[in-house]
Amino acid sequence: MSAVFQPVSFRSVTLKNRLVVSPMCQYSSEDGFANDWHLVHLGSRAVGGAALIITEAAAVTPEGRISPDDLGIWKDEHIPFLKRITDFIKSHGAIAGIQLAHAGRKASQGSPWKGNAPLSKEEGSWQTIAPSAIPFNDTDPAPQEMSIADIRKLVNDFSAATKRALEAGFSLIEIHAAHGYLINEFLSPLSNKRTDEYGGSFDNRCRLLMEIVDTTRKLIGEELPLFVRISATDWVEGGWTADDSVALAILLKEHGVDLIDCSSGGNSPLQKIPVGPLYQLPFAEKIKKEAGIATGAVGIITKAEEAEAIVSNGQADLVIMAREFLRDPYFPLHAAKILQAETPWPDQYIRAKR
Repeated sequence: MSAVFQPVSFRSVTLKNRLVVSPMCQYSSEDGFANDWHLVHLGSRAVGGAALIITEAAAVTPEGRISPDDLGIWKDEHIPFLKRITDFIKSHGAIAGIQLAHAGRKASQGSPWKGNAPLSKEEGSWQTIAPSAIPFNDTDPAPQEMSIADIRKLVNDFSAATKRALEAGFSLIEIHAAHGYLINEFLSPLSNKRTDEYGGSFDNRCRLLMEIVDTTRKLIGEELPLFVRISATDWVEGGWTADDSVALAILLKEHGVDLIDCSSGGNSPLQKIPVGPLYQLPFAEKIKKEAGIATGAVGIITKAEEAEAIVSNGQADLVIMAREFLRDPYFPLHAAKILQAETPWPDQYIRAKR
């Protein structure tokens, strides 16, 4: 019996299998609005058998976007089309999740196919914010160091976005605290040089994330799951480490988080990452075993057999895939055949099952 195709529950939400569509920026929005691209992109993965589909990073403020083309959830007008997407996902037996985010000092960039560089004034650039006035690259415009009032506003922005996500029909919230974006910038000593209650010690650097987690948990209640994506290491000497991630995961579990989505890197151009198949799996395994919390494994997972081994060996609870789902929206249906497991097919596609 395939471990990957065994259901798993987080609070009141049950996933029909362990295969999850990772948040992947599509850079296809105008003014933060989802559109037909997002409906087809996310909906096709639900048709393809994924248990959980998490949207790309949805910015909680306009200034929190990586690029002007990012998805947003900072105003009520964003809700109706997102609701259309969640309704479709649910109609195919999948769970709809949303990743809430703020890009911090890595905001105000062009989309990858539009240069992937800091925007000019002519291109509509905006002032970025960060825990400290340290740019990601030395040549980037410096971010503005956030005041305490700015931090209070940010927590409120995440709260407002959470309320909109619930109204839009999402059954799971993931907070983006990875990849060098704003919350990750607070966590890492490389980017957080503050001397107030949000900087310095480990607990102080974690404070912002804990405040966002606490207000999110309060808003979604005890029935819905809350995930947090982290960068398990900065891959830079003197930066955030895997042991820091274990300590953080223990805190997050105490604050009502249900799963740690274990990615890495993204907070320093000096990072040295040994990229290869399953290269981030050890982080998910370490955090799961040492912090006693469910984890999701990510990072160049491309084969059904790899996903099966991860779950059956107890290295992680979910397999969260990105690029392979871009290549193959129907990966779960194909994986079930390889692993000799049964999984539901859409009625419209049953003729192709055998």
